Amino acid sequence: MHRWASAILLLSVCLSGQNKPQANYSISARLNPTAKTVTGRETLTWINGSQDPIPDLQFHLYMNAFKNTKSTFMRESGGQLRGDRFQKDSWGYIDIKKLAVAGGADLTRAMEFIAPDDGNAEDRTVIRVPLEKPVPPGGQITLEIDFVTQFPHVFARTGYHGNFFLGGQWFPKIGVWEKAGMRFAKTAGWNCHQFHANSEFYADYGAYAVDLTVPSEYVVGATGIQKNAVKNGDGTTTYRFEQANVHDFAWTAQPTYRRFTRTFDAEREVTAKELTDISRLLGIPHAEARLSNVEMILLLQPEHAGQAERHFRATANAIKWFGLWYGAYPHATITVVDPPNGGGGAGGMEYPTFITAGTSWLQGRNDGDPEGVVVHEFGHQYWQGLVGSNEFEEAWMDEGFNTYSTGKVIDRAYPGWTLPVRLAGIPLSNLMRLPGLTWESVDRAAYLSAPKADDLARRAWEYQTGSSYSLNSYMRPGAMMLTLENTLGEAEMAKAMRAYHQRWRYDHPAFPDFIAAVNESTGKDMNWFFDQFVYSSNVADYAVAGVSCEPVSEDLGVFDGNGGRRTVTAAEARKIDEEREKNHKRQWLTKATIRREGEAVYPVDIEFRFENGETERRQWDGKYRWAKFEFTKATKVASVAVDPEHKLVLDANWTNNSWRAESSYATAGKLTSTVLFWVEQVLATLALLA
Repeated sequence: MHRWASAILLLSVCLSGQNKPQANYSISARLNPTAKTVTGRETLTWINGSQDPIPDLQFHLYMNAFKNTKSTFMRESGGQLRGDRFQKDSWGYIDIKKLAVAGGADLTRAMEFIAPDDGNAEDRTVIRVPLEKPVPPGGQITLEIDFVTQFPHVFARTGYHGNFFLGGQWFPKIGVWEKAGMRFAKTAGWNCHQFHANSEFYADYGAYAVDLTVPSEYVVGATGIQKNAVKNGDGTTTYRFEQANVHDFAWTAQPTYRRFTRTFDAEREVTAKELTDISRLLGIPHAEARLSNVEMILLLQPEHAGQAERHFRATANAIKWFGLWYGAYPHATITVVDPPNGGGGAGGMEYPTFITAGTSWLQGRNDGDPEGVVVHEFGHQYWQGLVGSNEFEEAWMDEGFNTYSTGKVIDRAYPGWTLPVRLAGIPLSNLMRLPGLTWESVDRAAYLSAPKADDLARRAWEYQTGSSYSLNSYMRPGAMMLTLENTLGEAEMAKAMRAYHQRWRYDHPAFPDFIAAVNESTGKDMNWFFDQFVYSSNVADYAVAGVSCEPVSEDLGVFDGNGGRRTVTAAEARKIDEEREKNHKRQWLTKATIRREGEAVYPVDIEFRFENGETERRQWDGKYRWAKFEFTKATKVASVAVDPEHKLVLDANWTNNSWRAESSYATAGKLTSTVLFWVEQVLATLALLA
């Protein structure tokens, strides 16, 4: 074992606890920019944090997804991902030259490819390595691995474009051993899925020390802190990066990067009032709410140098608000990478302390690009980087939680945000400014394009289509989380989210753990909510089915009372009604029927407004198919609205949520509803094309 491995092992055990598995990596790698390869030597020390003796190891070889058209990734994706197409004859793969126990047995010949998800014998993205003797409970094993990685032309988050390199999922990475009862595991075993078109990643936390050698003219950025840069005398430079308590390592290199740095100064960025407001909202002391300083590193394409301030401002906003809401960002650095034109397949991606954004020279001043991308990718530092959700099995616990959180940051930090929509490369944001449009509006519109395609809770590769994966991993859970906030209230939601995040930092939760955190934090049983909006595809739709408003006429007939029997004739009743009309004392009977058109059940408010300015509120549990409400007042009804604040973001049709009396306002109300409806349809179509 290397001296570094021993020291870093002790450090990470102390930080993360001896009862958790650890994967600590020391890697020495050399980039050959001509051959587009990396030659590496990896020392992995893996700790068995379970009580199980473990007879074998399993590894991800993600780069083999791009080895040929028979891989599971290529079969599922058809060579396309996020609008990017794989460049033919630019194959990528990873070859393990040697895998041995440090100071012990050579296991290279024992390696075997397995396909635990689909049985595809041609897939090479997972290997199993039988051991000569099991790793005992609480024990550890150190492996030495020699490998060569061939980069593809940049695609699906990794690769090269000209002299630009993005090293993502570029080294052999061990899977996660899940003991029985952990997450959904009924029996102990490896959680090591194949690389699918609709999935990302899952790995144990540990410490990384990486020495990366590149031609000296290259500018380099990577996960963690750059400890040094040593010129080797042969035209190359070796950069050393170190980072503890992360579950991955990525890097980039390009000669033409413009490198900018700035410090996120917590004292300057967070005002005393903001600190006080957050402390009150969450019920925590100032000391617990305070943030830490962070070095922001920005690697921009030369033609985008003028956008440095926008990138820094977006990064600072993300560090600030994610930190205030969920807990201070714990790492010393965050690196933001701007891929070149033609390298967009590497854009919009997250790795620990390292994110890729994406922008262009042709954009509007407030169109959410690059701000929305930067904030969103930084958000993954929390919902995938610090809370290690399994993106294979519950992608929406990362992407959806992050979509919700990103929207809150954008709407707070960038009021007046406009649509990040382009046609033939031209930003339409300045042509489509809509008052009140929010990030969540786009989420809702996209969700409505296929609300019943799948239950939200499914493994990433099991959704019906790639579009359904996107909607159910990003937009629908984003809308679901906003609906949950509207149901609980801002303060209760904020406390529950922080409690969940703090409890599961550097660990691997499943969705029942989030439900437990919400129920415990709020003291409420919210299972009814999650059963409907996570574990089913039932659609919510509440409507004003009918409203009538009629004058109240004097009753006719024979009436018995204390004064004896009294008969009211039709002529007498008509005279009484005419007198009331003359003296403006006429009463009006309003009847309204509210219907549950969808299958999902949700308690809704109904607001009744009257011509004299009076307002009545009623709450309906929403369980039966319909409910009727009646009012007798000396005024006519002007409008009826179900869920007037639109708390139920998942309501499939807001155009049927309200009714207005025919007046000069009616036409405007109908026009507004129609415009909003068509905006939602346009956004939904764009989401499917994205």
